[in-house]
Amino acid sequence: MLIESIKSLLGAETLFGEDFLGKEVYTAFSSDMMSDVLAHGMNHSILVTSLCNPQVIRTADMLDIACIIFVRNKQPDELMLNLASEKDIAILRTKNKMFTTCGLLYVAGIR
Repeated sequence: MLIESIKSLLGAETLFGEDFLGKEVYTAFSSDMMSDVLAHGMNHSILVTSLCNPQVIRTADMLDIACIIFVRNKQPDELMLNLASEKDIAILRTKNKMFTTCGLLYVAGIR
C-alpha cells in the first residue's frame, strides 16, 4: 500500500516527506518502546508510535523504516523533523489513538 493511501485512510497530516508518499509499504509495527522496535521491527515498514523524541527517528533510521506515524496528534519538534529530513523518513500525524490506527491499517491489508 502506498504511504499516500495510508495518509488518506487515517485522515493523517504530512509533517515531512511529501516526496515519499509514493513509497510502497506492506508491514507496520507499533510501539512506544524503541528497544522493542529494534528487536522486532521490520525494514521498509511503518512505525506507529506516540513517543515523540529524536530517538524515534534514530531507531527508524537503523531499520530503514519508510514512515513514522505519530498518533494522538503528537507534534514532533523542529529537531525531529530536521532529523527525518536527513534520513529521508516520511512523518505523518493522526488524531487517532494507536489501537484505532493499527486496526485501520490491519483491515486495509497492512500486517
